[in-house]
Amino acid sequence: MTSRQPSPVPGSIPGTLSGPLSGPLSRRTVLAGGLGALAVPLLAACSDDAPAAGATPGTAATLNLAYFANLTHAAALIGVAEGLFTAELGSTELVEQVVNAGPSAVEGLLGGSIDAAYIGPGPTINAHAQSDGQIVRIVAGATSGGASLVVRAGITSAEDLRGLTLASPQLGNTQDVALRNWLAEQGLETSVEGGGDVTIAPLSANADSLTLLQSGEIDGAWMPEPWATRLVLEAGGTTLVDERDLWPEGQFVTTHLVVRTEYLAQYPETVAALLRGHVAAVTRAVDDPAGAREVVNGRLEELTGSALSEETIATAWEHLAVTEDPVAASLQAAMEHAVTAGTLDAEVDLGGLYDLRPLNAELSAQGLEPVSAGGLGEE
Repeated sequence: MTSRQPSPVPGSIPGTLSGPLSGPLSRRTVLAGGLGALAVPLLAACSDDAPAAGATPGTAATLNLAYFANLTHAAALIGVAEGLFTAELGSTELVEQVVNAGPSAVEGLLGGSIDAAYIGPGPTINAHAQSDGQIVRIVAGATSGGASLVVRAGITSAEDLRGLTLASPQLGNTQDVALRNWLAEQGLETSVEGGGDVTIAPLSANADSLTLLQSGEIDGAWMPEPWATRLVLEAGGTTLVDERDLWPEGQFVTTHLVVRTEYLAQYPETVAALLRGHVAAVTRAVDDPAGAREVVNGRLEELTGSALSEETIATAWEHLAVTEDPVAASLQAAMEHAVTAGTLDAEVDLGGLYDLRPLNAELSAQGLEPVSAGGLGEE
């Protein structure tokens, strides 16, 4: 069988910062801001999963799919832009929901207005904890890598950050947890209420990181791609931490695909169709990186109103790996990091969180190697 698992690579929200974000929306896309409280009413209006008249058993009428306008969600962007999801979903209507960060998507998952979402480990673990392990299942990986701490010129060490302000996409999101955990490892305290040795200010939109670093209102930000690269190329920042350097062989889950447990049980055929589209999108990214970047850039332009420069997207793309492998071995550490960061009260049992059986069935059908749940669920 062929393997394409990620290759080892080298080395209320307090204090929310806001800025402009605008752009054209597709007619079947809801764009929700970074504030979770605003996301729920926008998303709830789109929830209607009942099977269509005459539908095949196990097939839903609607699939509400959430993702971000980030390169770390390349599989989602390709799947939407290339029509790979809709081609597989058949009579099931795809309703896209574009959010700024994982906690906003989790609110929709918990409320039932989002059926599936591309999100990071931090919000996924929080959803698992809040629902006593009942609400979601990880059904596929999507991205490994693709996040960095970029700081203004003159900052060269962790100690230089004392008394400064850094940004993250949203309180409790994957990069927010990574930032708080790394600072704790450097002996620098933070608080989810704000303050501490280093102040962390969650953003209203990822794009705000660029303008805020340029204006000097923040001293750096731990961001996913393409924002980390843009902070370097457009705001004169320097990379203090490439998160790949913190993980064994540079591999860690940045984004995976989760589905509501109830939806998975009721509509297995729809989830299988979603996964076929997902695998097709990953295949596109792996087999034709240049073409995939062009597709992703076009979709980002539709969502944000501007495309990335070729230098930006090519550089950012090198910092991540698009993959179906959920890198399950990194999830336990991510949970421990959330406790250290203060975004999770206590460690939780992650057993049962994965259900990779539908994905591995599709991978097997295509002659690809299965992926592992790391002992934390079905595979």
